[in-house]
Amino acid sequence: MSKFNIDGKDIEFKPGQTIIEAARDNGIEIPHFCWHPKLSVSGNCRMCLVEVEKMPKLVIACSTVAAEGMVVYMDSDKAISARNAVMEFFLINHPLDCPICDEAGECKLQDYAYQHSTGESRFVEEKTHKDKRVELGPNVMFDGDRCISCSRCIRFCDEVAKDAELTFVKRGDRVTITTFPGEQLDNPYAMNVVDICPVGALTNRDFRFKARVWDMAHTNTICNGCARGCNIEVWTRNNEVLRLVPRYNEEVNSYWMCDHGRLNTFKFINAGDRIDGPHMRVEGNLIKVGWDEAFAKAASNLKAFGKDEIAFLGSAYATVEDNFVAAKFAKSVLGTGHLDFVRHIDPTFGDEILRNEDVTPNTKGAELAGVAPSKNGFDFNGIVKAIREGKIKALYVLEDDILNDNLELENVLAKLDLLIINASNFNKTSALADIVFPAATYAEKNGTFVNFQGRVQRIRPALATNDVDRALEGMSMSRLDKFGTKYDRWAQGKHFDARSSWKILVGLASAMGQKLKYNMAEEVFYDISNSIDAFKGLDYDVIAELGVQLKSVNLKSTVKI
Repeated sequence: MSKFNIDGKDIEFKPGQTIIEAARDNGIEIPHFCWHPKLSVSGNCRMCLVEVEKMPKLVIACSTVAAEGMVVYMDSDKAISARNAVMEFFLINHPLDCPICDEAGECKLQDYAYQHSTGESRFVEEKTHKDKRVELGPNVMFDGDRCISCSRCIRFCDEVAKDAELTFVKRGDRVTITTFPGEQLDNPYAMNVVDICPVGALTNRDFRFKARVWDMAHTNTICNGCARGCNIEVWTRNNEVLRLVPRYNEEVNSYWMCDHGRLNTFKFINAGDRIDGPHMRVEGNLIKVGWDEAFAKAASNLKAFGKDEIAFLGSAYATVEDNFVAAKFAKSVLGTGHLDFVRHIDPTFGDEILRNEDVTPNTKGAELAGVAPSKNGFDFNGIVKAIREGKIKALYVLEDDILNDNLELENVLAKLDLLIINASNFNKTSALADIVFPAATYAEKNGTFVNFQGRVQRIRPALATNDVDRALEGMSMSRLDKFGTKYDRWAQGKHFDARSSWKILVGLASAMGQKLKYNMAEEVFYDISNSIDAFKGLDYDVIAELGVQLKSVNLKSTVKI
């Protein structure tokens, strides 16, 4: 492989790579604003100026192709002086409003001002003022004063979202960004411009002024908005989710996520209709009861039916672990083969960028976990038919509001003698349930999802439930120390009395006189990896941050963005 030298260090590069790309691949960060690894080169910020031997002038690293034997100086006096001058130009008209800017704490301009600026300005005239609080679209706010005209947002709309909505207008120090006449910044991926804006010019209208970045904690997890399984970070404060942002994974979602996933997949976690503790129906009303009472009631009621009178529905919203224990519970504890789950397909939702028409995160995981009818068992349609005919009298539903998309089933479920559900929020199905167990959301538990490509990926608890608190109370101090500030964060805010669905089923199995010996999600996955061929050799450490492609699952497509 070819090599060139940068500040005394020889680094390898691939043919056609620019200096900034090769440096980045070797862990060297060249300061930049306008360059982005997934966008075309515009070369208009000049922040990446470097000195190259035998070249008469400084060159911009983002568009200069690396060559064998090239000698580059990133920190020469000439390069440092040029970067300082570039920063001085940027700061001439930029407002000094870091204390009130939403980007403070994660702003490139703020960081570079400390690293590459002289610390004072020679500009004493009145700054040029531009429009503030411009609603470019339903989800993005624009502050023209802060914009440094890097053009990242324009190129993103043109090249990634495939919807040209933004452009530059005017010239010189009055140049600004606006939408084309009659247009709004409302494409399905519009909010990615907030992530890639290197300053505070573009902000998330849903998150504006809610929290400072240093007051929050973030946890790596997976979006549950569709079968793509975009890698994301959940940002929380006081045990409440405040925002979701994409996390880089080139095999799944690259640097992006859709606006639906960003806005519509976490509000229910903080919602006032969360189920806080088990509930039972008494004289027509659901009332809150203790776990032991709910387990005892559910166990006694289930024992009153024959195994062929009971059906179980898993869920493509639940984790592989939840569905694996659900299948085991249905077959070995209840003895029923009437086992299936509902597929949620919306052809209008999918596109050719990221969004998948399967609007659940774990359809393939539920299938692999064994949530399927036995030889003589009923599938979902068969279960519905059998309920209508009075053959099935008890139904257990796992983390799926099956009435939400199928209101015609209301009369069918009304025929049941017993309906038990696991749910995080009160919903249309819970309104008919006899016993409701509070299920932890994807942001409150450990587990795995398998996306439509057959890639298994980890979710992690970003929030605490009372069940997590009880687990932590039993830990030794040495293990608690590993949680560090996360435990301090969990100690604040409202905690819901909810549990992972697999843990609820373990508790119910015990009440029915049978033992499913799992205490942690890792133990469930260990059993999965030993009993399901697709997961052989895997554990949470192997899956790690970016997931693992399951070899025995066909790869339908890969992300091309």
